[in-house]
Amino acid sequence: MLDAVVVGAGPNGLTAAVELARRGFSVAVFEARDTVGGGARTEELTLPGFRHDPCAAAHPLGVSSPAFRALPLERYGLEWLHPELPMAHPFTDGSAAVLSRSVAETAASFGPRDAGAYRRLVEPFLPKWDTLVRDFMSLPGTALPRDPVTLARFGLTGLPPSTWLTSRFRDERAKTLFAGLVGHVMAPLGGFATGAIGLVFALAAHARGWPVARGGSQSISDALAAYLKDLGGEIHTDYEVKRLDDLPPARAYVFDTSPTALAKIAGFGDYYANYRYGPGVFKVDYALDGPVPWTAKEARIAGTVQIGADSKEIDTALRAASRENRAPDRPFMITVQPGVVDPTRAPAGKQVFWAYGHVPSGWTGDLTDALERQLERFAPGFRDRVLARATAGPPELAARNANYMGGDIGSGAVSGLQTLLRPKLSLSPYGTPHPAVFICSSSTPPGPGVHGMSGHNAAKAVWRRLRQA
Repeated sequence: MLDAVVVGAGPNGLTAAVELARRGFSVAVFEARDTVGGGARTEELTLPGFRHDPCAAAHPLGVSSPAFRALPLERYGLEWLHPELPMAHPFTDGSAAVLSRSVAETAASFGPRDAGAYRRLVEPFLPKWDTLVRDFMSLPGTALPRDPVTLARFGLTGLPPSTWLTSRFRDERAKTLFAGLVGHVMAPLGGFATGAIGLVFALAAHARGWPVARGGSQSISDALAAYLKDLGGEIHTDYEVKRLDDLPPARAYVFDTSPTALAKIAGFGDYYANYRYGPGVFKVDYALDGPVPWTAKEARIAGTVQIGADSKEIDTALRAASRENRAPDRPFMITVQPGVVDPTRAPAGKQVFWAYGHVPSGWTGDLTDALERQLERFAPGFRDRVLARATAGPPELAARNANYMGGDIGSGAVSGLQTLLRPKLSLSPYGTPHPAVFICSSSTPPGPGVHGMSGHNAAKAVWRRLRQA
């Protein structure tokens, strides 16, 4: 009998398996698709030689993750590549605000009226980032805070809506960039704890950067899988699990799946019936005949580029997708251009380009024209660079990854109390009604992102049970 079986070979499932194997437990992973990866994959979606990331592409939380930093993933091929600028947010006048590794450079891009306010916001937390991110991403109940005072101060700053936090800024440049940071989790700007979301992304950029993985996000998953195999773990692909009886006998079962899928597989009925999924995304992967022709020079060297003319336009787009059940006319966009730092992703002189906008859950329309009209506002001539495109709306994203219910790449709405308490109100969020069954997906704390911390935290709950048995 195995000690643990893990269902789903995304970053969280693989991290959970690694953490258990490192502690001497026998582990096997079962994955429905023919390769490991989940939300961290790389595929030729458009033309031969163009390697795209179907989901996650830039990894501010991955490079800062306490789980990943504790593992020897570099020995297994993972290499973080840092663009000259982590992120840029261009404006229609050809200028840009930036999120730089340097706090001073970032503050200067906001203008003199907001530079001091931004420094006062981030500088108290930066020296303690490694401890703060460990405390923030380990909650709840998996570890005692190492610095409870800093964590409490962070909570007081970040738990109110982001609009409260940005009220300290006087000009639109800083407000717009920060609104875009919140938009990464598809949350309207006035939601609970949205200030913390924006602040985490800003601090991560200053402390560790917003890198891409050399060769694509698949290298993160491949490194975890290779390390697991060296630890004696097994990985079985092309193995779809529809009920617990499909799995071999084990002392514990760990699911890197949506709560909905877990309830169906394990027969939990309506246990997760109140869990809410968020809006979907419409994603386009481009093969380009050269770099994106951004008007703002800062955007040409940034790994990630946010697209939204101002904070009002961003908020309008987020509300349209999440509350008004319609596709926005001017979508807020997150784009990644790995080629600014990784030439292996496309043939010489060419580029891959990654972009998405928010749409209602399950939306079946085509947002391509709206996305490209937005891009043309900030990069005139963009369409002339397009060699090929691969589009994926909510139905296609859900078909590729069963965790993306309705096209929700965060595997659950980041709004209200569910921002922190997911998949349901519980002191043991990784446990389930069955004492031997656990959940470790992005539907559990600390939530979305390729960081492995949900898997790390769940593994702690599993090995405590295994040692008690």
